[in-house]
Amino acid sequence: MKSDEEILSELARAAEGLMMLSESDHPLEPFRLEASAAGPDQARLRELAGATADARVEVTTAEKFFAVAAGEQAWKGEAELVAARRFRRLLGLLETELSDLRVYRVGEINIPVYVLGRSPSGGWLGLSTHVVET
Repeated sequence: MKSDEEILSELARAAEGLMMLSESDHPLEPFRLEASAAGPDQARLRELAGATADARVEVTTAEKFFAVAAGEQAWKGEAELVAARRFRRLLGLLETELSDLRVYRVGEINIPVYVLGRSPSGGWLGLSTHVVET
């Protein structure tokens, strides 16, 4: 069984240089969340994001979140296709190493995003980033 540190290190290597493209591009960074056994608490995610107590927390799948980044759309050039393959490998790593994998988007417009799943040791690990949607 891999340790949480080993998983975070693998995620860091897989995400290195990848940017989440939106109206502003942001890197994907390894992330550890102290969470209850039931999973990430929305109040804690709002706090981490610096959002108000009533900010919307949208929960989605990693597959849906990475769909455009990992897709091979016809409009993508060679560099974008190389990045798409790297995003697919990153998604595969997340799905292989973590269970209960979910994506939490906090707020609107400048949106902190947490891609989190449970590690074999029971910790909550993944990636954090931002997307900007106006």
